[in-house]
Amino acid sequence: MIGHQGLGASRSGSARTKLSVATGLAGLSLDAMASVSYGPEAIVLVLAVAGGAGLGFTLPVTLAIAALLTVLVASYRQVIAAFPNGGGAYAVARKRLGRRSSLTAAASLIIDYVLNVAVSIAAGVAALTSAFPALLPYTVWIALTILAGITALNLRGIADSARAFMIPTIVFVAGIFTVIVAGLLRSEPASTAGGGMISDHAQTIGIVVLLKAFSSGCAALTGVEAIANAVPSFKTPRVVNAQRAEVALGVLLGTMLIGLAVLIEKFSLAPVEGTTVLSQLTAASLCDGAGYYVVQFATVVLLALAANTSYGGLPTLMRILADDNVLPHRFARKTSRDVYRYGVLTLGIAAGVLLIGAGGNMNALVPLFAIGVFVGFTLAQVGMVRHWRAERTPGWTWRAALNGTGALLTAVVALATAAMKFTEGAWLIVIALPLLVAGMQRVRAAYEHLGDRLTLGPDRVDPRIIGSRPTVLVPVSGVTELSRMALSAAVTMTPAPVAIRVCHAGESTADFTRQWQARYPYTELILIEDTDNSVALSLARYIRTDLAADRVSVVVATIEPATRWHRLLPTHRADEIAHALRKHSDAMVCQIAFRIDPARRDLSLRA
Repeated sequence: MIGHQGLGASRSGSARTKLSVATGLAGLSLDAMASVSYGPEAIVLVLAVAGGAGLGFTLPVTLAIAALLTVLVASYRQVIAAFPNGGGAYAVARKRLGRRSSLTAAASLIIDYVLNVAVSIAAGVAALTSAFPALLPYTVWIALTILAGITALNLRGIADSARAFMIPTIVFVAGIFTVIVAGLLRSEPASTAGGGMISDHAQTIGIVVLLKAFSSGCAALTGVEAIANAVPSFKTPRVVNAQRAEVALGVLLGTMLIGLAVLIEKFSLAPVEGTTVLSQLTAASLCDGAGYYVVQFATVVLLALAANTSYGGLPTLMRILADDNVLPHRFARKTSRDVYRYGVLTLGIAAGVLLIGAGGNMNALVPLFAIGVFVGFTLAQVGMVRHWRAERTPGWTWRAALNGTGALLTAVVALATAAMKFTEGAWLIVIALPLLVAGMQRVRAAYEHLGDRLTLGPDRVDPRIIGSRPTVLVPVSGVTELSRMALSAAVTMTPAPVAIRVCHAGESTADFTRQWQARYPYTELILIEDTDNSVALSLARYIRTDLAADRVSVVVATIEPATRWHRLLPTHRADEIAHALRKHSDAMVCQIAFRIDPARRDLSLRA
């Protein structure tokens, strides 16, 4: 998953709170580590179509993926050195490739964050149901429950800690290496969980099948860019420590992928419905005793933590995009718990939709993963080529060649994945990516238009002579305390506010007029007929026709509910009036909410 946590990384703080190579590896590489639970399976699912002959190519395909991983790690070491303030693909594209490319990088990050949550939770549930098959019918509900729990915790502001991640990461990595070593020492599988042996049938292995398997397995490369995003979080020398963590990630991930691929071929394993390939490998190496359950539970925990990293990254990315005026500014608001609520909720809802749409099936979601990931990879590498050509530092030619090679390879993978997986759901990403970019461009254009409208011209302005005092209208429904408070507020805008009341057809106004004059003898009252069968539209029509030449302001008062029960009681008349006036007139609308003080028996109002 590209872009994790770096965009929100703290750029200050004591050395004690900074990341070492070990804590940085644990806190920032959970996506990459967890991908070994679904990356090899994605390869096997494709090759299994061709039977034993196809599965015989599991190791060569994995070696090709490991080679690409090597290129990416080397390339991102260059990104770390060139952009020590972090930011990854978005930072590189924003500086070197222009506005549209930076938005494309941001869109790919958003998609990957959402998919990371959905895939990680689905993979975790798959590991759980492999250990306990009785839970298989409840896959979707288990996934949604986990998602709801993680979302709720993040709404409460429970923060991640890299040190807390170290133990489950160590247990998981140690468990995978134990599976690999134990499997290599066995001459035959200790247990064949689910009976997943290769069938005898065979088909011709063509380049299309191999390319499809390669593109599917590239989902295991998610998370390679995470460390490059979080360079400021590392201890001094932060660039060196970040580069070391990047290399350590590449070595661990590559070793685990290759080791598992060797075991898949050695034990002649094939996909089994309801059982993951990793579960089969664990059972084959460690039997189905305590070791098997330790690895399965460690996988579930690590995948849950990997999903949680998106909650630290996406809301912060959305805050940065809101600050850049490409997302609504509400995404930049923090709650009292220091949480970007709208970003957290958006992530949870989007991931929930994906989980429901895929039926909680991990293998239905994995094909969607690699496209956005490799779009980000490609933009980062192309931007780095532009960077080296502009900087021309010593050794820039071989650095540019390295990043150029990385850009070419990742672009090919992105295109191949989109083509091979298009009918399997990749069309969703192909459509969503440009739609997100277009949406962000539209938001930016709207903010630019608003900014132009609010910008003062070159002439000097004396606020005392901007114009005559406006006509201030106060809609009233009766001689009430609310009307008094609304008029009191209106007096701050003009010494002579005007009360206005919409009268229904056939209604006698004599009593109301008499009451009003007795209470407010010095306040002008206008009575108008309900011409549109709507108080709001009738007010708007009166302002358009009778006050067209005036600058009109309307003070709309409402009562703020004092309790949750009271929220069900008041009407939304004030909101309707304000909406209609903004839409159907040029009046400036000022909404003021008053709250009933429960401590006062006379129900006096306070602002």
